[in-house]
Amino acid sequence: MKSSNTAAVVDKYRERIVNGPVLKTLIWLGTPLMIVQLVNVSYNIADAYWLSRYSDVAMAVPRQVWPSLMFFNALAMALSTANMALLSQYIGAKVYDKASEIASKFFTITSLTGIVLGLTYFTIRESIFKYIVATPPEIFNDVVTYAGIISFDLLLSYFMLTYSTVFQSIGDTKTPAIVNGISASLNIVLDPIMILGLWGFPRLGVAGAAIATVLSRFVGVIALLTFIKRKFPELKVGFTKHLGADWVISNLRIGLPVFIFQASNSIAFMFQNRLVNSFGVAVAAAFSIGFIIMDLADAMLWGFTASVAIMVGQSLGAGNLSRSKSVAWKALYSIALLTFVGTLLVYPARHFLVSSFTNDEIIYSEAITFIETFLFSLPFFAMFFVAMSVGRGSGHTLFPTLVGMVRLWGVRIGVGYLLAYSVGLGSYGIWLAMSLSNYVSGLAAILWLKYGQWNKPVIKKH
Repeated sequence: MKSSNTAAVVDKYRERIVNGPVLKTLIWLGTPLMIVQLVNVSYNIADAYWLSRYSDVAMAVPRQVWPSLMFFNALAMALSTANMALLSQYIGAKVYDKASEIASKFFTITSLTGIVLGLTYFTIRESIFKYIVATPPEIFNDVVTYAGIISFDLLLSYFMLTYSTVFQSIGDTKTPAIVNGISASLNIVLDPIMILGLWGFPRLGVAGAAIATVLSRFVGVIALLTFIKRKFPELKVGFTKHLGADWVISNLRIGLPVFIFQASNSIAFMFQNRLVNSFGVAVAAAFSIGFIIMDLADAMLWGFTASVAIMVGQSLGAGNLSRSKSVAWKALYSIALLTFVGTLLVYPARHFLVSSFTNDEIIYSEAITFIETFLFSLPFFAMFFVAMSVGRGSGHTLFPTLVGMVRLWGVRIGVGYLLAYSVGLGSYGIWLAMSLSNYVSGLAAILWLKYGQWNKPVIKKH
């Protein structure tokens, strides 16, 4: 990236992130991402609502598929984390040419892996849902159909994540937020048309929901590609043959813990689904409704935690260690508080929200129990998620990864199985263990931010 108009624009973003007031900058970076998350939540709600109009249990289909998609997206998340740390720290250090070089290496690897993994997922999806997830027979065929179409979305999501990471590393969270918002809004419009068969379209059910998602994602990728060429024309993001040992080693060191975490998490979520599915399709449907409502409560969490990684990364790159620490703690308190406010708003509306998705008394009762057990643990989950973002911005990802694995495998799966079967609490034991996992990981996050050795850069100064 040459020292021209592009460098001047990047310099402007960098100056605000490295030297601006911490909370004000967090809000500036996080608000566009929060808005797009609210749009995404609206899409999830619309998706579930129209699927519930198609069938009482069809809304459970996307939740069955999501953990396996997460597994195949694990490499993308690892690469995004490693290159977010590298890009943001080089931008913080004003080494813009190096940032441009890293962006092309990042794009090359994500493009190739997206193609390979998309094809692999399409090929083996039926075995995943038969032998690992143990999807209830009532929705098995729909799940396989949905997953087959969504495998194309897997490839597109690799491209989307690459461009979004480059924008966000610079400090431009607004552009990817607008694009994601447009994509999600298009999905909301397409859902009833594709699912229920409006305006002459065939009634496609869950296949229609998947097609709407793929079409919307494709529009988002094209839009991001167009914007990055217009806003940062000298930031050449394209294929390269020259990866270099330093870049590979840095990606392994920073990204490998994240890959292990994401892959392990996805397998844990598949087993969690298997545990939920063991109590029947009604409990699986209630689980899906509950998580849709949880998304309403923690919508602010996802936007603001991404801004934490950007600010920590650029502050460390600029050598301002006191600022990176201030960012971490102020983010922890403010995001946990915002999430708590969200829970207070959602809790009184829980009966109305659940009844909007189902008339089945068993599903309704189970969803209410899940929400009442799990909802108020979300602020502690927010604390854990802030620590994950601090690790990603600083490049020190190992400890948050270990905490995340214990949270899922030890508490959600291990304790959940014991409470559900050994203690005899049934599905309530699963909800209880899920809630406990958030409390444990939130407290661990506080201790790591206070005593952990995360507050140092991982890049070599040029």
